[in-house]
Amino acid sequence: MKKVIIGMSGGVDSSVAAFLLKKQGYEVIGVTMQTWAEDAPHGLAIIQDAKIIAAALDIPHYIINYQNEFQKEVVDYFISEYINGRTPNPCTVCNRFVKFASLLKYAEKVGADQIATGHYARVSNTNQGRFTLRKSFTAVKDQTYALYNLSQTQLKKTLMPVGAYTKEEIRNIASAENIPVANKPDSQEICFIPDDDYAGFITKTARVADIKIPPPGNFVTAKGEILGVHNGIMHYTIGQRRGLGLAMGHHVFVTEIRPETNEVVIGESEEVFTTALTCNRLNFMGMADLPSSRKVIAKVRYAHQGAVAIIEQTGTDEIRCTFETPVRAITPGQAVVFYEDDYVLGGGTILSS
Repeated sequence: MKKVIIGMSGGVDSSVAAFLLKKQGYEVIGVTMQTWAEDAPHGLAIIQDAKIIAAALDIPHYIINYQNEFQKEVVDYFISEYINGRTPNPCTVCNRFVKFASLLKYAEKVGADQIATGHYARVSNTNQGRFTLRKSFTAVKDQTYALYNLSQTQLKKTLMPVGAYTKEEIRNIASAENIPVANKPDSQEICFIPDDDYAGFITKTARVADIKIPPPGNFVTAKGEILGVHNGIMHYTIGQRRGLGLAMGHHVFVTEIRPETNEVVIGESEEVFTTALTCNRLNFMGMADLPSSRKVIAKVRYAHQGAVAIIEQTGTDEIRCTFETPVRAITPGQAVVFYEDDYVLGGGTILSS
């Protein structure tokens, strides 16, 4: 019997994933990764739910502490990106360097063959001998965007059983099998900022760590005309309209953030659209390398449907992506992920547009 370690978050997806694997004949061991302080209310609730679910499924459950790794790889990165005028995507970093790395490390320790998660995605082996991700059966819940950064080793050893189901089917399975969290709502925010107040979290954490946060500066037009005073560049992101506090008489948007001058550039709706981007920190998945150019579907944020583009590698760790039609709010710091049909070819971090 093959042994599999599954990351359990206390939610319905990872719970049903554990059930499906056990039904398939695996020896399933549940693991919850503690990445928060021992007294964090949301963390204690996660552990409690995971333990209840493991008991209901009659599988062992363990807690492993990865606070230090999470702080270094995710929280410190998150703060650094924001105070330098970028909008980070912490999930893409956490998945590769904390969640999947930690699960694999634990699996090796206990002699498990594979790891598993409750992500809506499917692992696929290409005819070139590489492992990649295929979009989940349900496009509405597809999570391949947040997983594009996984390594070949991680993909090779990973199972994602819920990727073949819709969310409704997963909840129905949980209900039919009396899994306690069948109707538990999905988490909508970043796990370490449960109140969704990014700027407040950054300010509090930076002060404790004696990190200098950006002071207020000027709202300006692209030509340099001063329009008002902003609260600090970490409060803003490309495409933002709400919360600017500018009386312009019509809707205006953040079109650029300039950390070197501490300015937030304001413009009209059409100025938020661009036709190209440059990305780095590349991770190839469905292809070993990039030919001179390739036509793909490029997705620039989690909720983006994707747009037709041509990608060209312009450096060892750099790709230029040119879209057929303008795309809204291309944001430095966010991930761009390249698809062909349902498969992930690779992706990177947006450097500029």
